Amino acid sequence: MRDISYPLVIAAAKTWFRISDFKFTFEGLENIPEKGQGALLAMNHTGYVDYLVGGYPGHKVGRYTRFMAKREVFDHTIGGPVMRSFHHIPVDRSAGLGSMEEAAKYLRAGELVAIYPEATISRSFLIKELKTGAVRIAAQAGVPLIPMVVWGTHRIFTKDHPKDFSRHKTIIVKIGEPIWCTEDDPTGQTEQLHKVMSTMLDEAIKAYPEDEKPPGAWWVPASYGGSAPTLEEAEEIDRAEKRERAKRKAAKKKK
Repeated sequence: MRDISYPLVIAAAKTWFRISDFKFTFEGLENIPEKGQGALLAMNHTGYVDYLVGGYPGHKVGRYTRFMAKREVFDHTIGGPVMRSFHHIPVDRSAGLGSMEEAAKYLRAGELVAIYPEATISRSFLIKELKTGAVRIAAQAGVPLIPMVVWGTHRIFTKDHPKDFSRHKTIIVKIGEPIWCTEDDPTGQTEQLHKVMSTMLDEAIKAYPEDEKPPGAWWVPASYGGSAPTLEEAEEIDRAEKRERAKRKAAKKKK
């Protein structure tokens, strides 16, 4: 694949990281296979800049990461051409099988592909229930599924909170050991993936500098002394948001 715009965006992102004096900690880069070997990264999703940071580990080992993202982004006048220029993969939630087959094709061709198995941003900042798609794609393509957790990006830009582009934030990136999936038990293997990612996230939260983690901070999970919604509270907020979105869509159709 020819990549013209991707290197430019990476350079811009690295410049932003440097100017902002973000303090990155990477752990497990050796778990990302060499260029030419397909692998599927399963990432947690806490904010809107996850893509920029999520592609950084691949860049550190000389690879480009192809993200699976909802089709609506590709339909956008500006965002669509940009996403396609990166060779990212559109996900049509009403026809997910086609997206899975496309991702498997990329993986068999030796690409590094990333998926957010939670499907949406976690308002609790903990690992939500995972979809089985990641396990099924990895099994279908015959490539390793690599769990990955990013912690700290949600402080910059996430749902329900103002953007904060202030400097000197710590961002922790943990890449776990490869998981080899089979097609006989996607549910059980997805539960295994959830446990692994939850453990990695727990380690990242506990390793975060205490001087940046004040008691009651909105971006820290409630179970760690913060004021973020619990998983159950976050799920209710998500359901209310979906109901409101459906209501607006129905009202628009009536016009």
